[in-house]
Amino acid sequence: MGRVVSPKSSVGLARRLAPLLAAGLSLILSGCGGSSSGTTPPPPHSSYSVSATALSPSSVNSGNSASATISVTPANGYTGQVTLSCSSITGGGAPAPVCAFSKNPVAVNATGGSSTLNVATNFGTPAATYTVKVSAADATGSVPANGPLTLQLATTASIQHVVVIFQENRTPDNLFQDPNLIKAGADIAPSGFNSKGANIPLTPIDLSPTTSNPDVYDLDHSHSAFTKMCDFDSTSGTCKMDGADLIAVFCAGAANCPPPNPQFKYVNPADVQPYFAMAEQYTFGDRMFQTNQGPSFPAHQFLISATSAPSPGSNLFVENNPVKPKSDNTGCIAPPTQTVTVIDPNGIETTQYPCFEHQTLTDLLNAQGISWRYYANSAGTIWTAPNAIQHMCGPNATPPNATKCTASDWTNNVVLKYTQVLTDIANNQLAQVSWVTPNGLQSDHAQSTDGTGPSWVASVVNAIGNSPYWSNTAIFITWDDWGGWYDHVPPKIINSYEYGFRVPLIVISPYAKAQHISHSTHDFGSMLKLIEETFGLQSLGYADAAADDFADCFDFTQTPLKFQTINAPLKAAYFLNDKSPPVDPDDD
Repeated sequence: MGRVVSPKSSVGLARRLAPLLAAGLSLILSGCGGSSSGTTPPPPHSSYSVSATALSPSSVNSGNSASATISVTPANGYTGQVTLSCSSITGGGAPAPVCAFSKNPVAVNATGGSSTLNVATNFGTPAATYTVKVSAADATGSVPANGPLTLQLATTASIQHVVVIFQENRTPDNLFQDPNLIKAGADIAPSGFNSKGANIPLTPIDLSPTTSNPDVYDLDHSHSAFTKMCDFDSTSGTCKMDGADLIAVFCAGAANCPPPNPQFKYVNPADVQPYFAMAEQYTFGDRMFQTNQGPSFPAHQFLISATSAPSPGSNLFVENNPVKPKSDNTGCIAPPTQTVTVIDPNGIETTQYPCFEHQTLTDLLNAQGISWRYYANSAGTIWTAPNAIQHMCGPNATPPNATKCTASDWTNNVVLKYTQVLTDIANNQLAQVSWVTPNGLQSDHAQSTDGTGPSWVASVVNAIGNSPYWSNTAIFITWDDWGGWYDHVPPKIINSYEYGFRVPLIVISPYAKAQHISHSTHDFGSMLKLIEETFGLQSLGYADAAADDFADCFDFTQTPLKFQTINAPLKAAYFLNDKSPPVDPDDD
């Protein structure tokens, strides 16, 4: 018989076995994956974060830049190559700022890494507050633990107004025999060769036709006159510039006319001192070319459209001024029998009615709500470019039977009183873009001007310079064609009608380079391109597309120039109070 265990003995045995059972259970649980005080947890994941200082300066004038330091900080032993990017720049208009990094990618070691972010604006960047988003990623696609950064930059538009003052019929050799400019490096010649190989010195002539050494004649400046003076060398592809003496002279019955070598003249410096003062103080361009190889009518079409093509896609250029019968009106309000010559790429000429239809710069301005005005002397002159663009003119009858322009562009923006620009400046009503053409007496046109052109231009410049507009305005003074006068610099010939001879250029602005000679090539398309970039417009795709934008004439990082009044014989009041009837600026 087996041993009988009493209940009391059973309880004692259980107590003695409990620790052993517990230990065994623990071993069983551990073997099944249970916790154990001897297990090491995994290391924390390595990562990085990015940080940035505020952009400095926090607000810039367009054309300037701001910078910030971007720091990459490692965590938990992170190392690697981190690539930075400006993933978006939002909050303002075009052209928006652009960004660049001094080092990219950034090498991150135990102490981290850094790069300098530079945010640069274009001179056309509008006033706005831009948000710059900075993102980062390494070679594995890992992004910062703290996500992307956002920085802010306020911009103020440096150029908010553009004024184009368009005078007539001069070359640098003819109008700017200025010893100070020549000493500063301006390319102005004292003589030139004629078709016989003789070197002809340029001799002085007065700007006015009524002084002691008067200019009583005009010179042919049609396309055929261009080809004569150019004397194109097909072997070298350049103009020889030795045919000025072959250009026809028109004396209109004047006594003792023409003088010897009438094309080889320069304007008496005493007559153009205001021009010299402006050119010496600001930027003078000695490589400004008229875009077209001809006279005023097509030149003014280039100034508002960058082309003189009659229609979109046409390979023709309007070549010359309208021909007989003469009339007070041209363009879409010309009489039915008026014609103008056009030229094709092969140099073949045909004629058509002088009313055209294609996009112009003013259409781009209208679409963006940019204000503009075209100041003219009269409705029908060949200088009043909008009259030859059908949708700008809005003729009151189907051409060629119209007698009046009635479109909203015409009634709202074409001002048929050239001195109104002075009044608009004084009344704080200057448009964002202005074209200023003169009365014939102030035009500098040979045989037409009374010599007051330099004072007229100075009055407009002084009105702007002594107004609040000075701080944000760029003024361009140029001449519409060469007028038949000798000039020694050959233009680049790119087709049967582009480019023409040199014309003078003065660029005036608080951001124009002071006492600067621009040797960069410019043309009328350059003015349109600058306006397009300033106001964030698309390109018209004509001469503006290939042109430069006058970038070498400006320094938007300089301390803005203080305006100094240009001394001139006549003040603005003379022109404002002039009650004489208007004289068309070009009646060739």
